[in-house]
Amino acid sequence: MQDNQWVKWMRVIAILEGLSYLFILLVSMPLKYIWEMPMPNYIGGMLHGLLFVVYIAMIIPVARVLSWDFKTSIIAALASIIPFGTFWFERKFLI
Repeated sequence: MQDNQWVKWMRVIAILEGLSYLFILLVSMPLKYIWEMPMPNYIGGMLHGLLFVVYIAMIIPVARVLSWDFKTSIIAALASIIPFGTFWFERKFLI
């Protein structure tokens, strides 16, 4: 894969991972615990887990392409566990 393609895919995955996180927090959790509808949480959780793993795995090749130091790579990983974190990270480091 060409270097710029890694960055483009990382941007897409960062946005999708952030959206899936917000879906879990704002939509599927209330559906599960208030209206006793666990299926959206199950499906959304699996999708979010997959996107999280892909996001974390993409940090290494993108860090090499963009010459990130260790601190920036750690910030990229930490951004994935904070709501809205991947949106912030994508705008600050991947543009």
